[in-house]
Amino acid sequence: MSLARDADDIAILELPLIEATPETLNGYGLLVDAYEAQEIEIVTWPVAGWRQCDAGTGNEAGVTEGIFEFWWRGEVLYGRNNAVNDQYQLGWSKPPSVASETTQTPDRSRILLWHANYHPDGGQLFFPMDAGPFVAPLAIGGDDIRPEDFKAFWFDGTKGLYIHPNIWHEAVIPTNGDARFRDKQGKVHARVSADLATEFGTYLSVPLRAP
Repeated sequence: MSLARDADDIAILELPLIEATPETLNGYGLLVDAYEAQEIEIVTWPVAGWRQCDAGTGNEAGVTEGIFEFWWRGEVLYGRNNAVNDQYQLGWSKPPSVASETTQTPDRSRILLWHANYHPDGGQLFFPMDAGPFVAPLAIGGDDIRPEDFKAFWFDGTKGLYIHPNIWHEAVIPTNGDARFRDKQGKVHARVSADLATEFGTYLSVPLRAP
């Protein structure tokens, strides 16, 4: 990993880029050949005391599905998850103080991410609808996660990515511009987030070129 700083004195941590294989994804998730065949892990709702949930309860919300859309406006990447009816500003190809939505010659060799999250209620599947590689930043750890815990995984676009519950991630990042993914995830959609720029003074720099 290399570390630099932008004009606003926010650290920029360049993540290692690793080819996604069943071996490198072990513990993080799975490579998926068929969208319909992949089951989503649903985590039983936690209890407050020592008594446990009755069998067959606390995990009945099921899954929700929809299209996850990604689009660039110049040097700014946006996403919309129609499965949960939410929209996001995901990151920038340049530091946000200088990133432009109107430039005609954007440099998209990387993306700077400010945010990451995990889902304690269930897993999440991203399956590409449009041709082209994509990258996913992932990290294993609890609430004491650090920016340097993240790795960036490169996918050639022929398979999907299933992320286990409680694995830190941002949405997947398409490398060829705008793209759509089929999304399937726990319907409760519990989300635990970290604002990396505020908490750690750091952006994650994710390469968008093949390793």
